Amino acid sequence: MVPTVPHPRPPLDRNDPVRRWYEHELGWATAPGTPVRLRTGLRFDVLELPVEAGRAVLHHLGPKAPVAVQGGVMRILVAAGGADELPGLLDWLEWGGLPLDLSAIGAGGTMEAPLPPGLTGDHPGLTGVQGAAVWLRPPEPGCEVEPTLPALPSLASPDGQGPLPGGGTAGSGLVRLVDTAATQCHRVRLRRMCRQPLAFS
Repeated sequence: MVPTVPHPRPPLDRNDPVRRWYEHELGWATAPGTPVRLRTGLRFDVLELPVEAGRAVLHHLGPKAPVAVQGGVMRILVAAGGADELPGLLDWLEWGGLPLDLSAIGAGGTMEAPLPPGLTGDHPGLTGVQGAAVWLRPPEPGCEVEPTLPALPSLASPDGQGPLPGGGTAGSGLVRLVDTAATQCHRVRLRRMCRQPLAFS
């Protein structure tokens, strides 16, 4: 059997202003290809839920916690490792047996990079179609993102009691966020089911 050799990856365009902003201004890793995609599982993971449900979740986040929107999906950045904790948290919170439109992207995943603040889609340096995703709450250059992200106690502070940005304690950050997100996703699903016409056989 002849081993197959993968095709070489195209070189990253370091002049792309989107890629440059994420890599140099924020220190975030990007994946090859266009549009620019951000690697998850390194500095952050991503919690995904419907925008309709996500609106009620925003007040549980600190004011600097980054949040993006793409189409009908809200993406909330959480501490790296949070995606692995989601199934166990849902079970512990007794949401595990219900179908919820709630998922997470962790190690080895990517998310489309929203256009940086102030950059428009017609910028001459852009190398691909970018901008379907937008920042609702953009990250701040020069600020470490990790302290702003919801986390479990062991991921947030050594004693699990440290304050979270925007109030609350580290021990309640991710747990409270997931519980609220699951509740809102369930409400959205019930509302959608009530709007569907009854099927008669």
